[in-house]
Order: sequence, then C-alpha cells, then structure tokens
Amino acid sequence: MKKRIAVLGCGRIGATIARDLAGDNDLEVCVFDASEKNLSSVRALAAVRTETADLADIPALTARLAPFDAVAGALPSRLGFDALKAIAGLGKPCADISFMIEDPRQFDDIARSSGATIVYDCGVAPGLANICIGRSHAELDALDDVVYYVGGLPWRRQWPLDYKAPFAPSDVIEEYTRPARMIEHGAAVVKPALTEPELLDFPQIGTLEGFNTDGLRSLLDTIPARNMREKTLRYPGHCALMRAFRETGLFDTSPMRVGDVDIRPIDMTSKILADKWLLEADEPEFTVLRVIVEGTRGGRRKRHTYDLFDERDAATGMSSMARTTAFPCTIVARMLAHGQLSAPGVHPPEWIGGQSQAYETLIEELSRRNVHVARTQTDL
Repeated sequence: MKKRIAVLGCGRIGATIARDLAGDNDLEVCVFDASEKNLSSVRALAAVRTETADLADIPALTARLAPFDAVAGALPSRLGFDALKAIAGLGKPCADISFMIEDPRQFDDIARSSGATIVYDCGVAPGLANICIGRSHAELDALDDVVYYVGGLPWRRQWPLDYKAPFAPSDVIEEYTRPARMIEHGAAVVKPALTEPELLDFPQIGTLEGFNTDGLRSLLDTIPARNMREKTLRYPGHCALMRAFRETGLFDTSPMRVGDVDIRPIDMTSKILADKWLLEADEPEFTVLRVIVEGTRGGRRKRHTYDLFDERDAATGMSSMARTTAFPCTIVARMLAHGQLSAPGVHPPEWIGGQSQAYETLIEELSRRNVHVARTQTDL
C-alpha cells in the first residue's frame, strides 16, 4: 500500500522535495502552498497532487494533514514553528527544513504523547553537517575538536562583492550580524560573526575563506566536544568587505533621518544588494561542506573528515543548494514514512548520525542522487 506524504511549502526547496519524492512508485505526494505560482512549478508531475492552502491557518492545516502518513516541512521560519507544533500534536512523523529561530524541542513532550517522530533542521548545514558529527560522536570515545565549513557560491566571481545567493539579502546579512556561539575549552563562548578568518584549499575550487558564524544550533548541547565551531565559506576578501559594511553601520536596524525620511540602514543596504546578490536561475554555482572531527578511541587520537562538493545539475536544472538541502529531507521523510526511523519525540539531525543503519542509508541514497560525501579517517 502506498504511503501518503504531505509537502508543506513549494518554494525553491519545497519544489525540489516534491520532485524527488515523486520519483517513488510507493509514495503519493501532495504539495500545499498559498501561492498558485509556486504550485504551478510541480503541477506537470503526474505523481504529485497540489492544493492551495493558507499554511498559517493551523486548524485548517491540521484537518488537511489528517489523512497523511508523513510530512516534509519546507515552510518559511515564521510559519514552520506553528506548523511543527500542529504536526507534533497529530502524531505524524515529519522531516523539516524550516530553519526556525525557536527551538522545536520544546514540542518533545507533545510528540512523545502523540507518537510523532520529528527530525528538524534536515538540510545541509544544519542537517548533513550535524549527521556527520553525530556519526563520529557515536564512533569515538571522546571529542576534542569539531569544526565544519560550509558555503554556496557562484562559479563566476564578480567584483566587488564576489558573492551571489538565492536568498534575500536580509537573510544573508543576518548571518553576518548575529553573534556566533561556539565551544572553547569545554565552555560556551560568543564571538562576533565574520571573525577569525582562515584560508582553506579545495581541490575542485581553489582557495576559499572561512569565518565564524552562528550555525551550531542544537550541536551546542548535544555534542560534548572540547572545542566546536561553524565557519561559513566565501571567496577571499568578502569577509573583510562585509565586516567593513557592518562596522560602518550599513547593517544597523535603528532608523536614521535622511532628509524628510526615516530609514533603517539595513533596509537601504538590502535594497541595494538585492539585484547584485541575486543568483540567476541558470547561473553555475556550487555547494561545499567540510566537517572535521578529532577525538580519541581506545586511547588513540583519530581524525574524521567528511567532504561534500556539489554543482548545479545541468540535466534537471536543480541548483546544488536546492539538491543538498532538499535531498537529506526527502531521504529522512521516506525512512519515517516507512517506519525505518521511529522514536517518538523531536530530534535534531545528529540523532540520525548516531544510528549506523540510518546514517548508511542516508549516505547511500545521497550518492544515488549524485550527491557524494567522502569520508576519510586518519590516525593522529
């Protein structure tokens, strides 16, 4: 009997989720979105049904989800939090990539009571990075140093910004202004974003620059590492430019008087950057992730390194960012729908890495989609 999966949201990532799930003959897929334009992007898929829905209307959403076996959530963060609470109450298994500011583990008791198994942050980072760290945590006796580097970039550098993205400038600026939480010598510390830049070489790309950002999220309290941080990757020079923007006040959120108008500098900056940062639909781009975990096992020091490099799929037109974000979510959603993952509660993605079979299934399914994670182990 076919399993029924509801996909919430049909933006760039939600549509990619729907297309991937539609490739399974044992699944029935229905996509919900408030935008007819968004839904039109998947209507040509014979295996996908679409429904126009106000996903902010939680009572109506709850009724719509009742017939489904599992849910894949790809909503904007402002909608994802309330939707996830409703899903937890319904007892529906769910893989979610909504990247909400709030911690969805506050719904853990609700999910346990209803029998819902929910995995949130099921993208690339957070998501796949956490899963790799969770695998090393399960294999090592103690963790000393954990760091991951992640970035999505256009192949063509364009001065002066050397950056483009499919996201709104305000979302990227948020990464550059939010203080970065990390672990140093076993204690939680906070540093400004865009600090401690370092150069790294990647064989497929060349030299990129990593700098502190606030992306560890659940890892801060689930992984007992002595040192742990996230660094975002950009072309060299971008970090210094963005830091100059920030320190000059171009990212400030307090209004200032300009002539007869009150304007927030961040709004003006976002408007100026909107076109310059816009990644065109068919523009060549790539996503890169490197996770390094050092620790001990049996008294011996080990280093685990995980490397992912992905480019736009020319055959399908899917961007690497859409692929690497959506596919972990679809694979986890399948496992949940078929009962291969079942533990009522709300779980971060590193929970999957702690289960060897689930981890192996995820890596194999990613490879089947030409998203490859290369792991190396070194004795130190």
